[in-house]
Amino acid sequence: RVTLLELMMVKVSDKNSVTSEEMNVFVRHADFLADCFQEKCGAVLKLTAAADSEDEEALVTIRLLDVLCEMTSNISQLEHLQALPGLLETALDTLRLTHLAGKQAVNIFTATHAVTGQEEVSHPAVGFKSHLIRLIGNLCYKNKENQDKV
Repeated sequence: RVTLLELMMVKVSDKNSVTSEEMNVFVRHADFLADCFQEKCGAVLKLTAAADSEDEEALVTIRLLDVLCEMTSNISQLEHLQALPGLLETALDTLRLTHLAGKQAVNIFTATHAVTGQEEVSHPAVGFKSHLIRLIGNLCYKNKENQDKV
C-alpha cells in the first residue's frame, strides 16, 4: 500500500504529464483516499512508542497525508477536497493530538525535536505535523467556510 501511494504521489506531483483523463481518475479516488486518512489518522499516534516505529498502518497514513497534500495543491482537485465533510475537522483534531503527544513523550513529529547531534532524520513521522498544517492551509485556501471553521 505504501508503494502504491508513493507511485500516486509521484504522478500527482508531476503536473506536466497528467492528462485530463488521469486527473478525473484522481478526483474520483480523492474521496476514497480522504476516507482512508480519516479512518486511519490515529495510527500515527502509536509511533510515539518506540516499539511501534515501523507500524504499517501509520506508514500508510503518513503517505495518505502526503498524497492529499499534493492533491490539494492542484486547483482542479482542491475544490472537490475542500467540500468533503469531515476532512478539515479530522486534520485539525489530528494536529491537536500530535501536538499533545509530542509534549507528553519524545516529539517524533517535528524535525527540530527528532534530531540529536548530527544524526540524520530517519523516523517516518518527522514532518507529519507540518504536512497536517499544509493540508489545513490548502483546504482553507480561498474557502471562507473552511476558514471560519479553523
